[in-house]
Amino acid sequence: MSNSLIDTAPDFSQPVLVLKHCHGRIRKQLETLRKLADHLPQHGADAAAQQAAKAVIKYFSVAAPLHHADEEDDLLPMLRASAAGEDAALLDQLVPEILAQHQQMDADWLIINAQLEQIANGSSAALSAADVERFSGAYEAHMAIEESNIAPMALRLFDAGQMSKLGNAMQARRGIAVPPPASASGQLAGKDLADLRLDYGRASLSEEDVLDDPIAQFGKWFEEALAAQVNEPNAMSVATVGADGKPSSRIVLIKQYDPRGFTWYTNYESQKGQQLRANPHAALLFFWSELERQIRIEGRVELTAPEESDKYFYSRPLKSQVAAVASKQSAPIASREQMEANYEAVAAASGDHPKRPDTWGGYRLVPERIEFWQGRRSRFHDRIVYVRQADGRWTRERIQP
Repeated sequence: MSNSLIDTAPDFSQPVLVLKHCHGRIRKQLETLRKLADHLPQHGADAAAQQAAKAVIKYFSVAAPLHHADEEDDLLPMLRASAAGEDAALLDQLVPEILAQHQQMDADWLIINAQLEQIANGSSAALSAADVERFSGAYEAHMAIEESNIAPMALRLFDAGQMSKLGNAMQARRGIAVPPPASASGQLAGKDLADLRLDYGRASLSEEDVLDDPIAQFGKWFEEALAAQVNEPNAMSVATVGADGKPSSRIVLIKQYDPRGFTWYTNYESQKGQQLRANPHAALLFFWSELERQIRIEGRVELTAPEESDKYFYSRPLKSQVAAVASKQSAPIASREQMEANYEAVAAASGDHPKRPDTWGGYRLVPERIEFWQGRRSRFHDRIVYVRQADGRWTRERIQP
């Protein structure tokens, strides 16, 4: 697979991904800075050293301050305005730390920059390794906090309007013209919806690209989604059909996949549980827009063994265990307050060791058909389909878009 698929820069319609992409560029500049510190003792401020110093100066003097302003003036205030509960508490803890880190990194940069300016003009070959490591280490720790907490929270909490507002602010900060609203009313007209088109073209998919085993091919694409920092690559749509023949779907998180199938956990008395009792067949869908890919999986559904359900249930955080016991999923309830009261009652009764309810456990979809879809230009997409035969073998064919 080409690295360009992962490294392609997103545009400002995906502002959180732009910020994450900036982190990748920062890491490359820090790598250049460290290489420069190793280069100078042997080669001095030669042409290569001067070029490297100028590149690092340009980035951290221009791009990095814009990145910090994106976070301080827009991203973090917007998050604080949207967050509640545990999210708000986490922001109260992290935001002061992030702002203090920005100030410290700015101060450390002034020290590094003074040394780089002299290297860039060839008047000195002195660059403190200790200063470089302090600056680089601080940035790496800072980015880790944002990538593990701030970016996922923004992707989870922000709706399309908030993403647009953030992207527009980031463009304006860089002097990039912000596109006008889709219509005077702020809503898309029917014609505008019909005209919403995004041409795909990041990659292709041929018969030679895919593996013989579709489960192995799924694993390959899943690892690539992780490497590309796709938003929630483990999120999938589960579509079921009830006894009345009416379909419904919802997003759940896959917890395991192996040659036996694809596993998730839920309440057996939920809507999907009742539908699966009536019709033990389902369809899964993974859609990874960042990679312009989707995977469709269809098959019969079976319950996981009780010991498998136990193993996963007791691996969950205690509060999630209590919530699974307290909630009769999909059943009506009078109020949020009643839900909270049920939770508190279960927590008090079960202590640190709630018992997995018999009505909660795993489902495994045993695949019969798996389709790998790669977006291509002009809607002329690539689609490779695997079908399981009666003897367990998989056949493979291309189908038309």
